[in-house]
Amino acid sequence: MLVNLTIVAENEAPSTRPPLLPVPAQVEYSDGQFRLNAEFTLAVEGKPHERMFRGATRFLRRLSGRTGLFFLQHYITETGKSRFANLVINCRRPGVVKLGTDESYRLTVTPEKIELQADNDIGALRGLETLLQLLQADEKGYFLPAVKIVDAPRFPWRGLLIDVSRHFMPMEVLKRNLDGMAAVKLNVLHWHLVDDQGFRVESKTFPKLHEMGSDGFYFTQEQIREIIAYANDRGIRVMPEFDVPAHATSWLVGYPELGSAPGPYTVERNWGIMDPVLDPTRDAIYDFLDQFFAEMAGLFPDEYLHIGGDENNGKHWNANQDIQAFMKKNNIPDNHALQSYFNQRILKIVTKHGKKMIGWDEIFHPDLPKTAVIHSWRGKEAMVKAAQQGYMSILSNGYYIDLMQPAYFHYLNDPIPEDTPLSEKEQRAILGGEATSWGELVSPETIDSRIWPRTAAIAERLWSPQRVKDVEDMYRRLEVISFQLEEHGLTHRKNFEMMLRRLTGDRDITPLRTFIELVEPVKIYTRHHQGVKYTSSSPLTRVVDAARPESMAARDFARRVDSLLANPSENNQAAVADLLKIWKRNHAALQAIINTSPVLREIESLSQDLTTISEIGMAAGNYYSSRVKPSEAWHERSLELLEAARKPRGQVMLMVVDPIEKLVKAVKTE
Repeated sequence: MLVNLTIVAENEAPSTRPPLLPVPAQVEYSDGQFRLNAEFTLAVEGKPHERMFRGATRFLRRLSGRTGLFFLQHYITETGKSRFANLVINCRRPGVVKLGTDESYRLTVTPEKIELQADNDIGALRGLETLLQLLQADEKGYFLPAVKIVDAPRFPWRGLLIDVSRHFMPMEVLKRNLDGMAAVKLNVLHWHLVDDQGFRVESKTFPKLHEMGSDGFYFTQEQIREIIAYANDRGIRVMPEFDVPAHATSWLVGYPELGSAPGPYTVERNWGIMDPVLDPTRDAIYDFLDQFFAEMAGLFPDEYLHIGGDENNGKHWNANQDIQAFMKKNNIPDNHALQSYFNQRILKIVTKHGKKMIGWDEIFHPDLPKTAVIHSWRGKEAMVKAAQQGYMSILSNGYYIDLMQPAYFHYLNDPIPEDTPLSEKEQRAILGGEATSWGELVSPETIDSRIWPRTAAIAERLWSPQRVKDVEDMYRRLEVISFQLEEHGLTHRKNFEMMLRRLTGDRDITPLRTFIELVEPVKIYTRHHQGVKYTSSSPLTRVVDAARPESMAARDFARRVDSLLANPSENNQAAVADLLKIWKRNHAALQAIINTSPVLREIESLSQDLTTISEIGMAAGNYYSSRVKPSEAWHERSLELLEAARKPRGQVMLMVVDPIEKLVKAVKTE
């Protein structure tokens, strides 16, 4: 049995540990190192699935790529000999990519040998990711520290939702993100294929679904199988979502007779909660969905099928006299009860085709059978209630990465917090959680920067022991993992400067980079309500799109201010003042670029504000260090200017306002 304990070698500072993420259940370092050279070999023993040999080959190529070593092995095969191998992987049996598969592993590194043991190849794949994260270097070359690791996930469901309906995402986007998911031990790709803005899967049974509801952007069934196979090779399930009865516009473009209001319908270009909804009162609807889900059940092997079930505003139901008459005849009191009636009929169809149904909070109803799984986007309260009534659930509330919240917010959001009212038995109904990358404001160019690296913090929350929640150490490791994720082709760092070059017309990007590194996009969904109307064809190339969801530069500055307030030493004074001097001068350089790049004009006044508040910060730092109290008039005027600088422009916010304000207030207090 695994013990949720991390042991660190005595006298070893946290900053010197390998940046393991997620943190394993047990880690025990010891003296010594395994040194890598070109003679390094590996072998696989036991009875693994064939994916193990492909996974071991990918591991070897990645290790070679990181070290530049010319390993002699090209492909790992069943004929490989383990007698003299440096790394021996032993799997007892083939793994099955399904909910509840044993993903545990044991990893032992000594100066002489490396052993990786797992019940099956999926656990071994998780162990190989940990082994790669152990890689370090010194003046002598590359090495792995001597260590014993015993590891298993806390939750069996650890997912990432990628919405390809709002903005279509091509195959390469999905593949590189699957590789990123595997690197941090996520195991479910929730594929949101259908919404008002697009029907993204080929249906041979009802071809007008994709032919008329996708603008020509959809995945063929051959491509679907390719993605499923790619994910399977990495031990990742692929669960499709076909949203019903609402979010249904793209269903109705080709088949308007399914709707609750007369057509015609066109593919939706706007964002929000739309009126179109399937008519739940006609048997023909269920015949249609029976045939469609039969086709999709044959295409997607995962045992779960997501029906959506969210955000039905009921307007078309209310306006349809036939639907109202049906409700009255069948004693259905309201739209929620009508949707429950729909869900129960859909559940029978899904079950008939060998699938288990999952849906968003809205499907929860006293009449819902216990076999359904509740996907909570509204909050943990709904999960607690569901678990207490015997329903399984997964959490996405608090993991909505499109809301532009910082990594620590997601990291500290636990599906089962320490103060949970659930019993141990009820806690087992909480299967895990999913990060959700909704697609309204992302393109293939920007999606990676909205997913990574913050989703790695969510991955740790879902894998590691509950007590692992040191935020500062998480950020230390997250920076390293973010860099390592680039080897999978992820563009969350790479595309940043490319976008800045476009914004500046290929001029010197330094002033713009200095500015953008200090801002973040506005939070939650306020970007949709600030005077700019977004549609599916709006540009996603502005400063707000280049800006990262979390400013590490602002976070670093806030730490410097805290250090200065705790100890006004010369070093701490300089650490704050040096940055403020750079920021004070930045607007003059950026202004010259703005004058020839009209797309940047929307952040011009915010850039000027950076100069203003930097001057305030420099003055406050001098006052604090010299123990001189400024006049009341200076203090009041400084706070007014800081408050003005807090106002977003170009849909981005200056993230250094708060630490400078903290410094100004400290001057008055001291």
